[in-house]
Amino acid sequence: MPPVTGAAGPEGRSPRRRRRLIRVAVIGLAALLLASLPWLWTTVAARGHLHDEADAPAADVVIVLGTAVAADRSQPGDRLTGRLETAAELVHSGRARVVLVSGDGGGTSGDEPTVMTAYLTERLGVDPRRVVADPYGLDTYDSCARARDVYGVERALVVTQSYHLSRAVTLCRHLGVDAEGVTARCTGCGPVLLVGKAARDYFASGKAAWDAVRRRPPAVSSPADPAVREALKG
Repeated sequence: MPPVTGAAGPEGRSPRRRRRLIRVAVIGLAALLLASLPWLWTTVAARGHLHDEADAPAADVVIVLGTAVAADRSQPGDRLTGRLETAAELVHSGRARVVLVSGDGGGTSGDEPTVMTAYLTERLGVDPRRVVADPYGLDTYDSCARARDVYGVERALVVTQSYHLSRAVTLCRHLGVDAEGVTARCTGCGPVLLVGKAARDYFASGKAAWDAVRRRPPAVSSPADPAVREALKG
């Protein structure tokens, strides 16, 4: 006698299994798209505002975003060195007049703005009168907000590595700085490091979007500082 097949048999279970798999796939895709919205925002909003060093436009101020210093705590790390070299070239070529170095003055790796200032002035030949340090640029959002609110920067070039540049430019522009991004040099940045940093920035875009939506104030509030304006007069 032939086996009876029905809704509960193999032929009935197969369509249900396919429907469940399709539902799981659709839900997974929707979740991925939702999670990617902040990254898409930073990428699309920065489009047309990213430049190579050789093609960078001119602006009075170039903002260098801080990152880890070297193990000796007195020299910039490789990535920070690349950012400083790029900013110095912008000054020497006449495309920027003042450098605002913005980083964590009490960072776990060391005093970022102090190291940045010393390297620019002592190693890269930038006039000390042309360098202003913000020791409370504790993250990218804070650096952009403080550049506008504390130092009165309305237009600037922003220098950082490619994996970070779209997020930095988008945040600065969202916070009222007419920012153009310049890709920093990245000596020693191998493919593994770049992929890892790009992945980190993908997830960091979620926090950036949340900070932007709620207009988070910087972690440290400061009165207006005329240092950039005074440097531009020199």
